[in-house]
Amino acid sequence: MSARKCYICTDMRRIISFLMLGVALMTALLISSCATTSLLPGKNGAELYFAENELPDLVKCLPAPPAFGSQEFAYDSLRYFWGKQQRLNAERAAIADRDAKWQLDTVFATFNDAFGLKISADGTPEIHKLLNDAISTIEQIRVQPKAYYHRQRPFEYFNDHTLTAWEEDSLRGEGSYPSGHTIRGWSVALILSEINPEAAEALYARGWEYGESRVIVGAHWQSDVDASRAAASIGYSKLQTSKEYHRQVEKARVEYLKLKGVK
Repeated sequence: MSARKCYICTDMRRIISFLMLGVALMTALLISSCATTSLLPGKNGAELYFAENELPDLVKCLPAPPAFGSQEFAYDSLRYFWGKQQRLNAERAAIADRDAKWQLDTVFATFNDAFGLKISADGTPEIHKLLNDAISTIEQIRVQPKAYYHRQRPFEYFNDHTLTAWEEDSLRGEGSYPSGHTIRGWSVALILSEINPEAAEALYARGWEYGESRVIVGAHWQSDVDASRAAASIGYSKLQTSKEYHRQVEKARVEYLKLKGVK
């Protein structure tokens, strides 16, 4: 073989080596990217930060609901009749009725005043994405205890009707403990307070009221609501371990400050 052919072969080997190195580097980058992205498909177009089985098991970390006939249940019963009394206040009854709407966008909108900004997919896309993904992740935590305890709802126990008759058929036969609505409301308050800490007190007050609405309409016992605030906090704590969650929180903060004209 001539010297010229040897040089060509050497050059070709070098080119092939560089190409293989490039492929290896690209593969490594793709693997690295996949390793740091754990978002999972969920409902409402959400990307979940964690799967249901990655969240803490509430059956193991929260007490069981009060047994029927216990002293704790007596308090639940008193609160049920307290809730019925609250329905006589037309303004509070209207709030409780609105809080019963299950659509996430409706939930987010109930916090507009407390947050200080109208939340929507078009007007606040980063904040909306944060809430949609985070709430869809956290609310999975209710599935296991609902099925495990399968607690009877107050309106069923008393053979009564709720304030929100339009949702009775969907609630009947479904476990009362914990309250999915309360988990959503308290979680929204916690997350929005990260974006606008100055509004934290107003957000927590609205989140508390949101849970009480479930007692007022007769869909949940007070102990369901109380446990659900803890459940939401447990789910929220799990979110703090997600890098993807923190990245979206930062995007939401930047969006909020820009829309409020804060530099």
